[in-house]
Amino acid sequence: MAQTLAHDRRDAHAYELSTTSEDSGKLLLRLAVGLMMLLHGIAKMTNGVDGIEGMLAQHELPAAIAYGAYIGEVIAPLFVIIGLLTRPAAFIMAVNMLFAIGLAHAEQIFQLGKQGGWALELQGLFLFGSLAIALLGAGRLSFGGLHGRWN
Repeated sequence: MAQTLAHDRRDAHAYELSTTSEDSGKLLLRLAVGLMMLLHGIAKMTNGVDGIEGMLAQHELPAAIAYGAYIGEVIAPLFVIIGLLTRPAAFIMAVNMLFAIGLAHAEQIFQLGKQGGWALELQGLFLFGSLAIALLGAGRLSFGGLHGRWN
């Protein structure tokens, strides 16, 4: 009986350490991807979305879609950073990156850069980092908390 209690305590302690490091990792991922994406959004707020409107026109898409960049690069990253409605916000960021890759970088999808890495490393990190956040959720270190809706 005493052995079982000691074993249960060790398991509980190991579980607590595991979830603490997992939640810390989720926070780090949210901050890194969210802040880097937000910086791109701030640049768009400063310089406007005229370039995106032009690319949309070339693909015969409505120019109004360009304003979605503000949602995908400002609002969604803010939600990801604070950990509120994290999964849908991260999904929006991923969709935003699919648009960016499709509109501005489609010809580079299968290219390598000068140093041998993928030509779309940054875009790939934003896309796959956002998808990872959408799958993992925010964790306990968030405004939504561990059991927050859509977190």
